[in-house]
Amino acid sequence: MDWGLFVRFGPALAQGIAMTIACWIAGTVLGMALGFVIALVRRRAPRALGWVLTAYIEFIRGTPFLVQLFVLYYGGPMVGLRLDALPAGILGLTLYGSAYFAEIFRAGFQAVPSGQIEAARAMGFAPGVILRRVEVPAMLVSALPALVNFSIILTKETVILSMITVPEIMFATGKMMAETFAFVETTLVLALFFWVFVEVISRLGRWLERRATHYLLER
Repeated sequence: MDWGLFVRFGPALAQGIAMTIACWIAGTVLGMALGFVIALVRRRAPRALGWVLTAYIEFIRGTPFLVQLFVLYYGGPMVGLRLDALPAGILGLTLYGSAYFAEIFRAGFQAVPSGQIEAARAMGFAPGVILRRVEVPAMLVSALPALVNFSIILTKETVILSMITVPEIMFATGKMMAETFAFVETTLVLALFFWVFVEVISRLGRWLERRATHYLLER
């Protein structure tokens, strides 16, 4: 193994890692926000709008992320949507994640015991207060493991952004491989980075679960 390659390509790999983390954070946060809105709207939406949102979710879940990204990046200009690689990549991750997050939030809302909602209504709470103080906290506790799990899956999807030239870690290691033919070193960098990255997210998720459970017990 040529350890000197890590010194030579160190700055490029560091930039690729930073870009991967930035894309993942942006895609996950925006995807969760959009998914939460979709889940809320579907609960109260007229039937026609509910069908549209359901079709959106099923389309996103039923097609590969690579295909969605190509349609967005290369097909967007045909309808006047011209995006650079990075905004297109983040938007693609956001749309892709939103469909899955919306389903996780939907299942979380359905898991909230109806007795808690009825008790809040009996006490005269307004619908908005019930949603904010009863349904959303209880929903987040039950949905948190699935949210963390899909956030981990999104880390692996960031490598697809290299296909539209977003300079993330796959793009950086691909360039390193093309210039040096060092397949072992590049594969090792990718494997170690994603292993550490996923481990950090997993530990953060377990910490959040403990905090959420502790909060409910205190109440």
